[in-house]
Amino acid sequence: MRSIKKIHQAEWRPIGDLVTYSPMPTASLQMIDPFIFLNHHGPQVYPENNNGLPFGPHPHRGMETVTFILDGDIAHKDSGGHKSVIESGGVQWMTAGSGLIHAEVSSEEFKKKGGDLEILQLWVNLPAKHKMEEPKYIGLQKNDIPVAITEDKKVKAQVVSGELLGIKGAFETFTDINLSTVFFEANSGLNIDIPVSQNIFFYVIKGSLEVNGKTVQERHLAEFNNDDPKLQISATEESILLFGFATPFEEPVVARGPFVMNSMQEIDEAYQDFQAGKMGRWTE
Repeated sequence: MRSIKKIHQAEWRPIGDLVTYSPMPTASLQMIDPFIFLNHHGPQVYPENNNGLPFGPHPHRGMETVTFILDGDIAHKDSGGHKSVIESGGVQWMTAGSGLIHAEVSSEEFKKKGGDLEILQLWVNLPAKHKMEEPKYIGLQKNDIPVAITEDKKVKAQVVSGELLGIKGAFETFTDINLSTVFFEANSGLNIDIPVSQNIFFYVIKGSLEVNGKTVQERHLAEFNNDDPKLQISATEESILLFGFATPFEEPVVARGPFVMNSMQEIDEAYQDFQAGKMGRWTE
């Protein structure tokens, strides 16, 4: 079985009134190539007449954002002309590529009525050859995302990209990034083989899971060695896992603010291009 190198606790990093935990990067873990950043917002309950999510217009270049809406909603808008409101159970995949400006806020209805909110945003890197691709955005509601189910029907996975249990994911990707949100009933399990050439992303959103003999609690991320393909995952309580695996790029990574490139020169160029309006203009 694949051995665990270390288990990392998410750091508490609230953003105004938004409950936020950050499993990566932290003092103990910079990244798991090509997974570079994760924020876990909530769970929390917003009152009526709230201000909603605080992520107003900001740019990105050189990476992709994958946003998992477990509860609540996100109103997305970007300088490429994309606009949507994705609700509970939905997922957004935005390829920043050469650069765009986007905002992720709450819908007018959510701000008026309030309600439960829990959202995760993962940044995945783009290899050097794809960093300047044309930006694109796709938002899918819950019913548009395929679900893989174990034979005993106790484990269900939303297959976001790649493939899991023979089910192909909803989103096409530039690289072999596999991502799923996996829902475990109490007393359930999942056995899976991951090639040793691929890195695993394993973050417990809710509950507690035992993987290869070690317990990973809620809001903890397991970092694995690349020494064996086998994963044996079991749950004694209802649990949710953000699960990914991918071949690492093994390229230099320079991240500054919203830009993720391969050198400081490219970061400087990104800021210059943004200021020059080359990532689009923001219109309300």
